[in-house]
Order: sequence, then C-alpha cells, then structure tokens
Amino acid sequence: MTAVQEKPARLIGGPGLVLVWFYGVMVVGAVSRSVYQIATEFDRAPLSYTLSAVAGVVYGFITYSLVRGGETARRAAQLCCAAELAGVLIVGTWTLAEPGAFPDSTVWSDFGMGYVFIPVLLPLSALYWLRASRTAKP
Repeated sequence: MTAVQEKPARLIGGPGLVLVWFYGVMVVGAVSRSVYQIATEFDRAPLSYTLSAVAGVVYGFITYSLVRGGETARRAAQLCCAAELAGVLIVGTWTLAEPGAFPDSTVWSDFGMGYVFIPVLLPLSALYWLRASRTAKP
C-alpha cells in the first residue's frame, strides 16, 4: 500500500492572500531600502539600517511560512509575527522616547509611521488570521 501524503493546510486562502501580498510588499520595501542604505551610508546610522534589514528578513520568513502552509509553518509564522510586533513596539517606543538614538528612521520607527503604520497593523492582522484559520475546517 502506498501512503497518501496530506497537503499542508493552506494559510493563504481568503484574507491570508491579502496578508501574503502585504508581507511581500514589505519584504521588497524593507530589504531594498536597507541594502541600499547599508551599501552607501552604513556609517551614518548602522543600527537603523541593520534593524530595517532584520525587519525585511522577518517579513520574508513570514511570507514564506504563509505560502508554505501546514501546522509547523503556522506556528513559525505566529512566533515571527509576535517577534515582529515586539520589535515594532520596542523600536517605536524607543524612537519616540529618545529620537537621537536613531539618526535615520527604520521600518519600525514611530510604530511604522513612514510605512502608513502597516508595520504595527500587519502582525496584529496576521496573528488574528493565523488563530482564526487554525480553527476553521478546510
């Protein structure tokens, strides 16, 4: 007998597809911005540019996890979304409390104000979707 392999539960149905699109846009925005800044002016604001690069990597991993699907990918995406939210809240608060700490803004500065607050809204939406889609039957 041959074992039938089950396909992982899809995470990109319905609202999940919108999340993948937004995360994909954020990957391109954060990575391209940080690569340019690191290559041309890293000495001006190394912490800012490194944080933007880290944000881009996190966005990329979440995008990959959402597309991959399955319970392991869901848990990984939840963990990364929680880390992303923590990063946005920490960096956002830090940039408001001590503006001089960041000579140039990051993706997460001022809670993502430079990105229309998408960096703070996206992980909240993704965490909600990942939880809601877990209980939904395919």
